[in-house]
Amino acid sequence: MSKKQAMNVESFNLDHTKVKAPFIRLAGVKKGVNGDVIHKYDLRFTQPNKEHMEMAAIHSLEHMMAEFSRDHSNKIVDISPMGCQTGYYLSVINHDDYDDILMIVEKTLTDVLSATEVPACNEVQCGWAASHSLEGAKELAKAMLSHRDEWTEVFS
Repeated sequence: MSKKQAMNVESFNLDHTKVKAPFIRLAGVKKGVNGDVIHKYDLRFTQPNKEHMEMAAIHSLEHMMAEFSRDHSNKIVDISPMGCQTGYYLSVINHDDYDDILMIVEKTLTDVLSATEVPACNEVQCGWAASHSLEGAKELAKAMLSHRDEWTEVFS
């Protein structure tokens, strides 16, 4: 039997049946021609192929993490939800301190718990303003934070 050829997308090479969510793992590093380095992290909230997050909650948590994370670091490039609805990708520039990433995520999710509204939740600032859930976002944040001591354990 021949070995499977590696795919171009890093997460497609990850055996999703072997991971144990929630976790935060380094998913890739890209070096730019001018010396900048982008680190991409997999913030996995739910167990792949067993659970998923609801879209309104994902959307609201995306808005909240995108806004609040920048209060804790000027290295944030982007936070993007995964199409499989199990987590997010966090990209940072010129910052390779994994423990600091964990702290940024923890502080950001803690901010979510005390939020009273979803930032930019209106038709002027959002492309689908009707699809939001503050309470759903808070539930996702609370669940992720409740497993804070497991975030470094990717595989079961």
